[in-house]
Order: sequence, then C-alpha cells, then structure tokens
Amino acid sequence: MSKQTKYIFVTGGVLSSLGKGIAAASIATLLKHSGLKVSILKADPYINVDPGTMSPLEHGEVFVTDDGAETDLDLGHYERFLDESLSQDNNFTTGRVYSAVIEKERRGDYLGKTIQVIPHIVGEIVDRIKKAGEGKDILIVEIGGTVGDIEGLPFLEAIRALRSEVGRKNAMNVHLTLVPYIKVAGELKTKPTQHSVGELRRIGITPDMIVCRAEMPLSKDLKEKIAMSCGVDRNCVIESPDSASIYQIPLSFLNQDILTPIAEILGLNELKPDMKMWDSLVKRIIAPTKETTIAFVGKYVDLKESYKSLTESIIHAGATLDTRVNLKWCDSEKIEENNVNELLKDVDGVLVAGGFGERGVSGKILAIKYAREKKVPYLGICLGMQLALIEFARDILNLEGANSIEFDKECKNPIIYLIDSFIDSHGKEQIRTHKSPLGGTMRLGSYECDVKPGSLLSKIYNGSKHIKERHRHRFEANPKYKESFEKAGMMISGSSNGLIEVAELKDHPFFIGVQFHPEFTSRLTKPNPTILGFIKASLDAE
Repeated sequence: MSKQTKYIFVTGGVLSSLGKGIAAASIATLLKHSGLKVSILKADPYINVDPGTMSPLEHGEVFVTDDGAETDLDLGHYERFLDESLSQDNNFTTGRVYSAVIEKERRGDYLGKTIQVIPHIVGEIVDRIKKAGEGKDILIVEIGGTVGDIEGLPFLEAIRALRSEVGRKNAMNVHLTLVPYIKVAGELKTKPTQHSVGELRRIGITPDMIVCRAEMPLSKDLKEKIAMSCGVDRNCVIESPDSASIYQIPLSFLNQDILTPIAEILGLNELKPDMKMWDSLVKRIIAPTKETTIAFVGKYVDLKESYKSLTESIIHAGATLDTRVNLKWCDSEKIEENNVNELLKDVDGVLVAGGFGERGVSGKILAIKYAREKKVPYLGICLGMQLALIEFARDILNLEGANSIEFDKECKNPIIYLIDSFIDSHGKEQIRTHKSPLGGTMRLGSYECDVKPGSLLSKIYNGSKHIKERHRHRFEANPKYKESFEKAGMMISGSSNGLIEVAELKDHPFFIGVQFHPEFTSRLTKPNPTILGFIKASLDAE
C-alpha cells in the first residue's frame, strides 16, 4: 500500500493579490530543504479553461510548463522556489473541471445519473488534487481567489471533504489574510481577519494557521488577539512582511519557527531545512557589490506582471553574479528615430522581450538596430529574435518588404511565417504543436535544440550539443533565408527539426536572439544560461 500523501491547503481572505502563491511556495521550499518530497498545486476558480486566451492586462503572464500547459503565473513562482519542473497536473480551473465532467456525462460514464456540483464537480476537484499529490510526502494546494467568492465554493468544499477523508494528521489549513494599518487611527486592525476566518468556518473549514500580511510588524499582543479570536495556537500566527525580495519570505517564515507547528499538526519528525545557499543568494540580491543597467524594451512596461518570469530570471542571474541589475523600462511605442540614441545611451545591454501583435514593433526594431550598430550586448526573446532577423534583413541584406506575415500577410520577403507553413512543407511528424482555442497552431512546451559548436550559444551553455527550452509562439523564422543570413554574418546557431531556434551576430561582443523563452526554466539556485550570459556580457561591457 502506498504511503498517504499529506496536504497543506492554502486559502486567502479579505482581498486578492496578498501573496498566497509566495506564501505557499515558501512553505514548500522549507519542506523540500528539510528532505521531504514536495509538490504544489494551484486551483483557480475562474471559468476560463486556462489563461492562454486571457490578455496580459487581465491576468499577467501566462506561464508555460515542459508539457505545454498554459498556466497561472503562480506556477512560475512554484518552479522558481522549488527548482522543479511542474506539469498540467499542477494547475486546473473551474473551466477545466466542468469541461471534464461534461465530457464524462456525454460519454455516459455516470450511467444516467443527474450531474450535480456535489458529488460530481467536487469529486472531480478531489480526484485532481489526489493525482497531483501521488508519490509525494506533502502536496501544497493553493486555492485561488478569496474566501466568500461564489465561484470558489466547490473548491473549498473539496478541500473540506478531502481533509475529512484523509484524517486530521494528514491535512492542515493555512489561511492568509490582511491585517490593515489604519493611518488615521494609527493602528493595525484584526477585524477583517476575524470576519474572513468566520466565513471559512461557515463553510466547515477551521484554519490551523493564520499567515498575516501587514505593512509593519505585528506586536505580541496583536498576535495573541488573532490567535484567540481565530481559534489557533499562538505559534500558528505567522507574519508575511513586506520584503525587499520575495526570496526572503522562506527565511522570514523559518525565523518565526513555522515548521514546528506544521510538524506537530501533520505528525512529522522534527524539520531542519538547510537554507545556507538560499540565504547566501538572498544576501546578494539585497546587497550586491556590482551593478549594471539593462534597457527592457516591451509594450507592457506599465504592467510588469506580464514579464514576471523574465524579471525574476534577471534577479536570479544578478544574484549568481553578485550584481544589481537595474531595469530601464522602455515603452516600445514611444521609441522613435529622434529619441532612440538618447533613451539607450546610458544602458549596458538591450533586451527585447516576447509578445504578440504589431503594436510597438517599430520601436523594438530601432532598439535592436541601436544595439547591433553600437555593439551593445543584446538579447532578443521570441519576437525579439524574429525582429532582429527582420532588422538585419532590411538593413544588411537590403531585402525589400522584409517582414513577418504576422504584421503583413502579403509581404514580399516573409522572414517570419506561420508554423503551419513549415508543417505543410516538412511533415507534421517532425514537430509537436497545439491547436489553440482561437484556431491558431502554437508551439508550446519544451523542445530540444541542436547547438552549433563554437558558437556563442555553445559557450553560454558550457559546450552542450543539445539543450531543452520552452516555447510559446505561433510564428517561425523562415529557413529559406538561412543561407543569406549566414553569408552576411548572422549565424544560425540553434535549430530544432529544421526550425531556426537561435540566431547570433559573429562580429559583435554579445548579440543573440532565441525563439524559446529562457526565463521559464530559470531558478534562484540555477539561473538560465542565456539570461546569465547576457547579464554577464552587460556587466563586462561597462
């Protein structure tokens, strides 16, 4: 008989965006560093099947797993904290749950029974939670949204039922809530926390631990008041303070001895995590000895959550290099020929991030041209690589009408074209694709890339002949132009089944464009080589 997985359910109250994902990931990190096999799951009550069709303005970044699942950005935090690759089993939504139940009903799996929220929808949620926890000592389950939301009720009922099924020593409830500071009164208020816990109790869930988000430290008396009014032990009131870095939170939790009550509630042996390396990296994030400045060129610079994995991957590289990386956010829609030199004159590197659509493209191309001509270190990711090829085709190859068919379907020289065109001419068996709900074919998930020996790509990946990185895009660089590019000095240094994956300039200190998204595989303890190489080159360029 297999060992019973233990569960830690994390819920949130009062309002959203308090940091449930960071709190859940921090607890998971401490447990993993204590030698336990840990995984983590995000259950999202929204009705979208996944975030794949949601605007970055609506939901922030879409995080992509190795197996091609488009998931909530919290999964990125989980991977970065745990240093493990997760899958589609680690994230599901109301939309996915209902789709699965309706599909089973249409097949006749329920033998003609009336399909109801209880037991069928709740049962599907429970089954998915159990599947994510198979083979693990502990599964952390974060329930999205806020207690009191109508759409979250089936998820809360599922964790209530699951705890009842596995027993109190195999599951615990952690509730994260806001303790607001009322400036006029000059004090922190616990009433929102009490109301939030009261709402949970009405559903049948009693929290075992309260994690408090507050702008300032909680006094001993305030913690005792929360413990008494919410029915938890004094050592189960934990602060989640505002911090200079999210990577400080596991250390803050550890300093508050969060693992002692967790071990007591779940019947675990004493937990002693080894956080020495983590602590050392965090110190280099907070107080590094070196500094460099990168121009971050994108069209969502006012909504930085859209680039969450990328900004975090830059922090990882900076920690390894003991360097503070200052990001100069450059709205690509505001970059023009008459201001590009002034905007970029003080930067040590230029980064053009991925994205969809034509908005802001001309500004990105001007930034790329600046980096190429001024010999400034350049990294182009996904669209950033494609635009580097277009800029080179126009300015060096002098190809009339060089463009992407994403922006001009009738362009004379389609440097970038739809992946469907490649499939039609090379055979579908060569590459795995996913059909999006909007009808377009996308390349999603992890793919192997062959690395050209002696290239910059080979150097930054320590001589590896093959690498694996994750993708999320519909358009590809047209192999028809490969020979012309290479004759003119733009080396194609990475390829996958005939597709162009990486392009780099030979006569340049560091100029590289990658079709994949290196940020998705970067971790605090293991930064992605592409990002690390770029930051190092920018540091050396000062």
